[in-house]
Amino acid sequence: MSSPAAHVALIGNGRVLLSHATCEQHLRGAQAAVLMQREGQVYLVPLAGPSPGGMLLKQRNAQGDRVLQATDFLSAYGLGPLAAERAFELTWVELAGALRIEGL
Repeated sequence: MSSPAAHVALIGNGRVLLSHATCEQHLRGAQAAVLMQREGQVYLVPLAGPSPGGMLLKQRNAQGDRVLQATDFLSAYGLGPLAAERAFELTWVELAGALRIEGL
């Protein structure tokens, strides 16, 4: 049995960068998302609907990669403005309907 493909987010400079593949698999149809902390874990929760709230998942390039600006939230983790981007593994948590950002 093969393991699922790992998904990674680049996080730093107050933003979360997501690949097109990650968005297609886990955030399909979401125009916005919210970052939330629960029990010591950080989750990226996709939001859908006509007025979802949260932060916009903006298209970053022609390949369909997305960016989420979250300066205030990420500053609390030392990843605000001017912080170098670091790679964080993402794990889909079905019960939460969200991507858990490992090690943030």
